[in-house]
Amino acid sequence: MGHQTGSDAGGGRLGWDVELVPDERGRTARPEADCPVEVALAALSGRWTTLVLRELMHGAASYGRLRERLPEISPKVLAERLRALEDRELVLRERLVGFPVRTSYRLTTAGEALRPLLVELYRTGAELAALTAPEVRA
Repeated sequence: MGHQTGSDAGGGRLGWDVELVPDERGRTARPEADCPVEVALAALSGRWTTLVLRELMHGAASYGRLRERLPEISPKVLAERLRALEDRELVLRERLVGFPVRTSYRLTTAGEALRPLLVELYRTGAELAALTAPEVRA
């Protein structure tokens, strides 16, 4: 049904919730690549992605520094996440001059734009966890 709110019994639309769907890009019957919600979800896709982004929100970091901050992530997965974030133009990889060669990763402007979304996801997740806790359901 896309990102709409409400339909009548005949399947027709009563109208779009303009807060949820302020323009035509979200008024679809199926997920579309240019829907802003799908764009945001794609930016965060992949296990560990939000944690890698969180660490880079503090500033540029080397691969080794990211491994220190996220000791449970495997080297392969970290490399894959950084590559995916780079492909999505959310992270910039810079080779630093010197020997041995070092690499630094930092958020692009687009990557930094994800900060409010990460903050809201955390807030909403905490609220949902509280609402669905066993003692709340009793």
